[in-house]
Amino acid sequence: MGRNRHVNIPVFVPHMGCPHACIFCDQKRISGSLDPQTPEKARTLLEESFSTVSRDDHVEIAFFGGSFTAIPEKEMISYLEAAKPYIDEGRAEGIRLSTRPDAIDHHVLSILRDYGVKVIELGVQSLDPDVLAKSQRGHSVEDVFAACALVREYGFSLGIQTMLGLPGDSLEKSLETARGVIDLKPDMVRIYPALILKGTLMEELYLDGSYKPLDLDEAVEWCAQVLPLYRKAGITILRIGLQTSGTLEGSVVAGPYHPAFGELVESRILLKKMTEEIDRLDISENTRLVIKTRPEYMSRIIGQNRRNIEQLKKQYGLKDIHVAADSCCGEFSLKILG
Repeated sequence: MGRNRHVNIPVFVPHMGCPHACIFCDQKRISGSLDPQTPEKARTLLEESFSTVSRDDHVEIAFFGGSFTAIPEKEMISYLEAAKPYIDEGRAEGIRLSTRPDAIDHHVLSILRDYGVKVIELGVQSLDPDVLAKSQRGHSVEDVFAACALVREYGFSLGIQTMLGLPGDSLEKSLETARGVIDLKPDMVRIYPALILKGTLMEELYLDGSYKPLDLDEAVEWCAQVLPLYRKAGITILRIGLQTSGTLEGSVVAGPYHPAFGELVESRILLKKMTEEIDRLDISENTRLVIKTRPEYMSRIIGQNRRNIEQLKKQYGLKDIHVAADSCCGEFSLKILG
């Protein structure tokens, strides 16, 4: 019997292993977990989680929220030991974790491989030295290159996490970071717009006027330019924007937060594609446009609060736009009516 569904069991280890707090970071609120994690709590969480999944499910255990490989080795192994029985029994297919580029070496990778780790995601954030320095990341671009090469050498799947709009960042720098990430050939990426959270140094910079975050429209536009580069390179997009949680929402001071940020980006990308297609058509003002799209794309085509429709009507002087569902359609097809 084939496996039914993919189940990701997250074990959050907020701030654990982090040598210091980067100016943007409050992992406890990002993860929605304010209580300190321990191997014993992780073991209990795994027991409870596995009691709810079928043996036919594709299950992955994920250690997220801190720099897992920078946790003291004995404690790190205790977490891996908590997960190991599920790997040995075939109930979990592997472990994924997130860590810093400068917390990777041959010794650590040997341990991870022995315990069934399959995926390592590196918090890269940017490949611009100035952005890294202003964000107080504590690692260099060269550390990123070296870590990616080692992760590949040991046979792990490689994920890279980037953040747009950090101090010193620009659209061109973010595009250059994306191009550099593509050259590193990761299997997957996550893209986050920088948010200002309570209690972070970035909040202080914002309050004293020395840092201005992207607004929502800017962040959507930056991501809408970056995302297609990864897709063209065949890299899987795991996530756009932070996972929504009540703890996170209550902590955002400023910045481009939206609970459906990824949908806004996908909608903007479709708007760009429709604009390019209309530019190739023989169209005059006061004509009607029919857009056919698959049912699952309807909301993205229309846009939040009908933004895409209104933008197209205004830009091309269209009298009316009708959007119709067509399960046989691709992303969309356009037809002009007199």
